[in-house]
Amino acid sequence: MTAAVLAWRTRIAITLSTWVLYALGATWRVKVHGRQALLDRAPDAPRVVLMLWHGQMLPLLWAHRQPTGVMISEHKDGEIIARIVSRFGFFGVRGSSSRGGTRALLEAVQVLKRGADMAITPDGPRGPRYSFAAGALVLAHRAGAPVISLVAHVDRKWQLRSWDGFEIPKPFARVTIEYGEPVMLGEADVRAVAARTEEFAERMRQALARVETLSKAPATT
Repeated sequence: MTAAVLAWRTRIAITLSTWVLYALGATWRVKVHGRQALLDRAPDAPRVVLMLWHGQMLPLLWAHRQPTGVMISEHKDGEIIARIVSRFGFFGVRGSSSRGGTRALLEAVQVLKRGADMAITPDGPRGPRYSFAAGALVLAHRAGAPVISLVAHVDRKWQLRSWDGFEIPKPFARVTIEYGEPVMLGEADVRAVAARTEEFAERMRQALARVETLSKAPATT
């Protein structure tokens, strides 16, 4: 897909916002739990599908910052989002369950097979907040990749009045990140995988509660 041409004002705004995010993120005190297994993987080990809530993208992408594909909707703001995440070491795979879904799924499968992880927001791009669409599970099943929950707890934040309650950690906020245990999907077909959405929604809710507890504990990897 050819990248859209953005107006010069928009390009300048992207650059300025990136500088602001880097300056803000540099003040955050980040504790990470459960990531070391990913860092220690052999080059030929399976890649993973990271599942994160839409409203927590900012602290999670800041903390992760390693080459990872991100599913980005083809709506009109998608190109702006794609360019911003690229400044943090990510690359966009354009499409969603509502637009460009089949093409995006095939591209994401190839990303995983070529040796990069994928990150998907099960409740994006339109919500409702903390809803769980089957796309991440279907992708992992087709690519033979495990799924991993990725959640955050921020002690001091601004929270937008958007459908996802988008979180912006305040300067010097304590940000606690948890990478969940990998789960392989061994079902025989996609329909059986899609039937597990509520189970994984509950896993993500439990991860949110767990990371809040971890925010009060010493950091481990």
